[in-house]
Amino acid sequence: MNTLYYGDNLDILKKHIKNETVDLIYLDPPFQSGKNYNIIFQPKTGAIRGATSQIKTFEDTWRWGEEAEREYTELITGTLTTEPPSQKLIDLMKAFRGYLAECPLLAYLCMMAPRLLEMKRVLKQTGSIYLHCDPTASHYLKLLMDSIFGVSNFRREIIWVLKGASGYKSLVNSFVRGHDTILYYSKSKNPIFNKKYLPYNEAQLKRFRKDKNGRMFKTITKDRVMYLDEAKGVPITDVWTDIASFQTVVNSPEITGYPTQKPEALLERIIKASSNPGDTVLDPFCGCGTTIAVAEKTKRAWIGIDITYLAIDVIKKRLEKNHIKENEHFQVYGEPKDVYSAGQLAKQKPFQFEVWAVSQLNATPTVKTGDKGIDGIINFIDYTKKEKIGRGIISVKGGYSINPGMVRDLKGTIQSQIADFGILITLRKPTRGMIEEAVKEGSFNYCYQEGTTHKIIPKIQLLTVEDLFTDPIPVKLPPTVIEPYRKPDIKKDNRQQTLLM
Repeated sequence: MNTLYYGDNLDILKKHIKNETVDLIYLDPPFQSGKNYNIIFQPKTGAIRGATSQIKTFEDTWRWGEEAEREYTELITGTLTTEPPSQKLIDLMKAFRGYLAECPLLAYLCMMAPRLLEMKRVLKQTGSIYLHCDPTASHYLKLLMDSIFGVSNFRREIIWVLKGASGYKSLVNSFVRGHDTILYYSKSKNPIFNKKYLPYNEAQLKRFRKDKNGRMFKTITKDRVMYLDEAKGVPITDVWTDIASFQTVVNSPEITGYPTQKPEALLERIIKASSNPGDTVLDPFCGCGTTIAVAEKTKRAWIGIDITYLAIDVIKKRLEKNHIKENEHFQVYGEPKDVYSAGQLAKQKPFQFEVWAVSQLNATPTVKTGDKGIDGIINFIDYTKKEKIGRGIISVKGGYSINPGMVRDLKGTIQSQIADFGILITLRKPTRGMIEEAVKEGSFNYCYQEGTTHKIIPKIQLLTVEDLFTDPIPVKLPPTVIEPYRKPDIKKDNRQQTLLM
């Protein structure tokens, strides 16, 4: 069955993906491309102080620290990956360190190298891999790919021209960025490849003329002609100018609000070119799930992996919107399945626990720091308001110590944020004092449809993690909750979507 994994893709590749079981890999790994280019080359001076190379939700942060040092050491000693690295890769990593010193870029390369090794292991002999990147580190990544997959298995450097590039920020005294790079490699000399064509444009069609029978043809050589009705079109080159980025298609129904989302047309070209129906496609940094959505649509099997639960939630809702149901059409590994595993997630990864809890209520997680006690937002239609939009807030507490002060804090947040109601989620059952504090706040009236009577829900509701595993969850919500990750503005096109960040 198609599978979505929540967790570190290095661990999942090693533990769950068998040798030579994948036909195609597409990855768009995170990077600090929006920051000052020079920062990633800046060496770290002084002693290591516990900093780490890590992936944060929607923010690519790479720092040299203890984890990066460990990954580097374990990689070159052959203890980090299922199969040991080649001497070429070991020499390359040593050369990177000698040239770059201990800087964020080296931490990034130490993260990528073992994962690319595992990707090669799971790829079939006829398989291909497409690594999507930008010029910030594409030249270093190409060296990594050369050392792992082999120079002879380099197929193409694809240039995806970003239409509407004027919307991108440019460096001072430099040109505006206008393209992304996709490094295309195969595992062997004979990969699956289905040649693709574009329709002839008007200028190309003018080169055809009619023969005596009325068929359109053009002369290829002195002894060879091509008939239009037999021609497949113009072979696609490695410069792709015909696929628009979301900078110019802001109203696309595809848009999930995920900042690094790529258009489905881009993935459809890659998937159809380098795999066949029934083949298995892997995206180890699957983000909002465009690879998965296209693989599903083109009848490929798929595996998706992401280290943030926010991505898992976005993908699940994206699939469910297209009537692709969990446990029926796909399965999810790594997310909490009971109170104990939820408690463990709260202990080990507090932020991911908050995102998971909020997602169970079909709400939108907040992902910025300084959120003033708000871990999730519920936007809903309310005709009692001038702007027709109401707002509920969610606060999640992952500790085992709870008290009435938490309810009073939520009350204060509701008032300061001008919210309509609030929900407090805790690991333990609320105390009598907490229940009394919640009851004191009374109820909230709203109208979800013009001309209908008002509905009433409690101003503050208390839920436990155990409640989140019941069906249905014992919570009262407005029936017209606006879909998570969409911009809550019913006056405008509801297809415009932005993450509440």
